[in-house]
Amino acid sequence: MRGTESGCRNISVEGLVTRDRSSYDAADVIEELWTALGLPSETLSRVELDADIPSLPSSFRIGVIAQSSIALVALAAAQLYAVQKKVQVPKVKVPPRHAVIEFKSERLYTIDGQTPSSPRDTIGGLHKTTDGHIRVHDSFPNHSNGMLDLVGLPRGSTREQLAKRIANWRSLELENAATVQGSIAAYALRSYREWDVLPQSRAISDMPVLLQSLPSDSHGNCPRRMSKGAARCLDGLRVLEMSRVIAAPLCGKTLAAHGADAIWITSPSLPDIPSIDREFGRGKRTVQLDIRNAADKAKLLDLIRDCDVFIQGFRPGSLAKHGLSAENLVRLNPNIVIANMSAFGPTGPWSHLRGFDSLVQTCSGINVSEAQHAGNGEAARPLPCQALDHASGYLLAFGVIAALYRREVKGGAWQVNVSLAGTMKYLRSLGQYSGKTGFECDDYKQQSDVPTEYLEARQTSFGHMVAVKHSATIAGCEVGWEVMPKPLGSDTADWL
Repeated sequence: MRGTESGCRNISVEGLVTRDRSSYDAADVIEELWTALGLPSETLSRVELDADIPSLPSSFRIGVIAQSSIALVALAAAQLYAVQKKVQVPKVKVPPRHAVIEFKSERLYTIDGQTPSSPRDTIGGLHKTTDGHIRVHDSFPNHSNGMLDLVGLPRGSTREQLAKRIANWRSLELENAATVQGSIAAYALRSYREWDVLPQSRAISDMPVLLQSLPSDSHGNCPRRMSKGAARCLDGLRVLEMSRVIAAPLCGKTLAAHGADAIWITSPSLPDIPSIDREFGRGKRTVQLDIRNAADKAKLLDLIRDCDVFIQGFRPGSLAKHGLSAENLVRLNPNIVIANMSAFGPTGPWSHLRGFDSLVQTCSGINVSEAQHAGNGEAARPLPCQALDHASGYLLAFGVIAALYRREVKGGAWQVNVSLAGTMKYLRSLGQYSGKTGFECDDYKQQSDVPTEYLEARQTSFGHMVAVKHSATIAGCEVGWEVMPKPLGSDTADWL
């Protein structure tokens, strides 16, 4: 491999039960994942990378995963474009500083000069228990209210009141009652050692992107929708997305940046997070459907029949209960690419559990190790961005385009699986900077910290939006978003 980043600090992999990738740079990550998904090796020469990878204040190598995951999507889009246009694969570039800034995109946009409000409620975060700590997720009211109900507090109770109740629980007992037996999202704070002995840890693949063919009656009759004169790599591609929060919506947003027609399906019966949705709604049309309603479900099935890609970000098995299993989707559409985002992956005893970036950081040892490296006496320290969400979203988009390439060559239906825990495992395998050295770099906490060349200004339904541009460029092709954020449910359930 090409070795560590130029001028970087010492890197180690602590207690890792997986492959040691601490010598990898971004090019090595790209080569490994590109090859693992069976894409043409000669295309690797078409990506240009800066060896000096800036990062964010962290012991983890966020700069490497940021630049490589974004570049993988762009390179795969360029590969598919070249195959369909019968031209040489165009050159791809991803400036490393722009990439790490884009990993904080939902924190760095403004609308009419106003920064987004925090998506969090007032009771969540890390709480002390009798034997450790537990992190409570409270971005959705059903999660915060559910936790209050569980500990016997009335709705509207304060964080301090909740802390007093949680202090009487053991961490694993509350995790089990809330997350395993209940319908809430809360996980005990674990070290690497405590995480590594869990059966779920061992069930997670060493590769963060899993691609498989599905039994199908397509007979190689793939749709041909790309127009010959298109300047965008995925022009004409139809992407249907059912998701919430960051990782899966980022996948759809990224495919839209390369030209896909993306329809984002949300439910009027589920809570949303407006500050998040306005960032990850870029590039998408938005339709609200309640799949428990027969008429709405019929509209959804019509969209599925004519889509190329179906993205879903719900727990494994959740949509199958509504007749939307992989087998049924392929029966409806024999050429479909199904993209699944989950917290813990498709296998293992935790595969059915809900989870979010912050919770996976907590239960897997990431927060404990980050705190130990920072050396400030904290029990836990979160990463400086939602790195698992962002990397997972880009890796899922990469897997989708790899599947489209395989469909172009072999036909059939394909399935892609990416999980937050799988991305965590890969990020951890890249090693950590020694001691506090990883924290000795700049952060981007507000829009004024971002170089103006990495920003774009557009008019939206909500006002004048200034936001981070997509960091990838493809020679001779347009990259970016044409559709701007709008209220959920603004569009009709029809393909362009």
